[in-house]
Amino acid sequence: MPRFLLKSTYTVDGLKGLAKDGGTKRAEVVRKTIEASGGRMESMHFSFDEDDTYVLCELPDHKMAAALAIAIRAAGGLRVRMTPVLTAEEVDEATRVKSSYQPPGA
Repeated sequence: MPRFLLKSTYTVDGLKGLAKDGGTKRAEVVRKTIEASGGRMESMHFSFDEDDTYVLCELPDHKMAAALAIAIRAAGGLRVRMTPVLTAEEVDEATRVKSSYQPPGA
């Protein structure tokens, strides 16, 4: 299953909800949401940098990742970015794929 890094930043309303619910409850909500989408949450971390949360998860496909990001963003509590990520083994496989790409001027 493809892996994704979901990076999010809380809105003011989202921060109010986090302050009320706490981190453990929010992590459980995220886990259940990902599982309901047919995926699996590998980890969730909170931060106090440009992004407030980092979630590494598996989702069935890119359409489901987009649907999840849209639903989260539409709810209004978070601004999200969904980034596909690869394992080292997947990069190894990619490097063995032959491409007919020709650079400009070649």
